[in-house]
Amino acid sequence: MFKLRSLLFFMLLVAHSIRGDKHAEDIFILAGQSNMAGRGGVADAKWDGRVPRECHPNPSILRLTANLTWEEARDPLHADIDVSRICGVGPGMAFANAVRTHGSGIGVVGLVPCAVGGTSINQWARGSGLYNQLVRRSTESVKNGGAIRAILWYQGESDTGSKQDAETYKGKLEKLIQDFRSDLNLPSLPFIQVALASGEGEFVETVRKAQLEMNKVPNVKCVDAKGLPLKADNLHLTTASEVKVGLMLAHAFLHS
Repeated sequence: MFKLRSLLFFMLLVAHSIRGDKHAEDIFILAGQSNMAGRGGVADAKWDGRVPRECHPNPSILRLTANLTWEEARDPLHADIDVSRICGVGPGMAFANAVRTHGSGIGVVGLVPCAVGGTSINQWARGSGLYNQLVRRSTESVKNGGAIRAILWYQGESDTGSKQDAETYKGKLEKLIQDFRSDLNLPSLPFIQVALASGEGEFVETVRKAQLEMNKVPNVKCVDAKGLPLKADNLHLTTASEVKVGLMLAHAFLHS
């Protein structure tokens, strides 16, 4: 019995050591607001717990927790980041699974959740809490190796409420991309954004126009969520739409 207990204890130590040594090789930053954080399957302040097959966990897909440790990724990816809201399925897992399946030379994928619902682009400006958190988490993600391959950005719904916010969105986003690249010391870091499917105000098309025009900036790509089914609130994507966005982001990355 003593030998059996000793063997079990040793096996637990080895398993813990293996888990502790996990680190990502190909790292992607998930940033923006609620549709990136994930609201698929959320209704009446509860998540239904349904995970589409495109979002199933994979031992080779990790996520950086709020405590800056790597663990096997699974939805909801932003549960410990977007803490004041209920999170569900977002685009991250569908993206990661597609990149793993179709990408050449892709190793262990690391997802770094940073999105927070209801945030405007002003709240992401350099020096803000959200900006500093993204830089800190991104820097920590490569501490034990690996490389940041892209920032995935889905934000702008909160900037559709006023004409001034919408008309100044493009300049602020261009500055934000420049600042991210500068502070991460990655001047050519790919930035893949999502053009809005919805908004909180009447200037959705103004923000969308700015987003679609960002393709002119080097190493910036845009996928378009317009027309994807929305939930009853007409603001957040359905689970199926979140999956579709993830697949579009993966396609954009793999063909960049």
